[in-house]
Amino acid sequence: MILPPGTLLQQMYFRERLRALAPGRFVEVGAGQGVVSKTLLDLGWSGRAYDLNADALAVAAEANRAAVCAGRYGVQQRDWLAAADAEPADLVVSCMVLEHLADAEEARYLQRCCAVLKPGGIGALFVPGCPDYWGTEDEVAGHFRRYTFDGLRRAIEAQGLRVRHVAGLTYPLSNLLFPLSELLVRRAERHKLALSAAERTRVSGNRAVPFKTEFPPLLRLVLNDAVMYPLHLLQKLNARNPRSMVIYAEFSR
Repeated sequence: MILPPGTLLQQMYFRERLRALAPGRFVEVGAGQGVVSKTLLDLGWSGRAYDLNADALAVAAEANRAAVCAGRYGVQQRDWLAAADAEPADLVVSCMVLEHLADAEEARYLQRCCAVLKPGGIGALFVPGCPDYWGTEDEVAGHFRRYTFDGLRRAIEAQGLRVRHVAGLTYPLSNLLFPLSELLVRRAERHKLALSAAERTRVSGNRAVPFKTEFPPLLRLVLNDAVMYPLHLLQKLNARNPRSMVIYAEFSR
């Protein structure tokens, strides 16, 4: 799978953060096609992924087949917020999930993280940042909001959790690519606007946007960690930039 440039930058940052932690048990909420799960599994973690989208979970299971066969990874098509038997975890992570939740559900998500995290455990979130960049992709995906640094911090702390780390990611690359992204999404996915917000959220893991989520094999020559590394350093230098289109946060009980 060839990852989009923004996703590559996010996972490069996440991988660096994870290297300071001893591998343990994770839960990924809204796992989509299992990209974040793979980052964790490759670093020795084990865990379970939840999503409402059966097609996306099938891709996640196939992408992480070795871990599934080894009993280190499993997928479940169910709502983690409604699961009565959610297991304790050292890490609860979600990538582009919180913005799909109405205010009451957002609070319930964070409360549930507080309940299932083991002592010393960490919650990690990737969310879309900078409301100025609200666009077609947000509408198509069924988003409720884009976050600011302060807004995300307030949401986390309102549930009695402690924010450990916040950083803006993908600046300036995502900002420069935003007009092209909007054009590609409108062409490929505008029909999804006819769906209900709930259905748009459910199918948000099913993306087939040429040159946005799908790339010809030749682009693997540039869409890889080695080539993207200078942009990774640049995003780290701009981690406090309020124009960052992705915000990463860690929190604990």
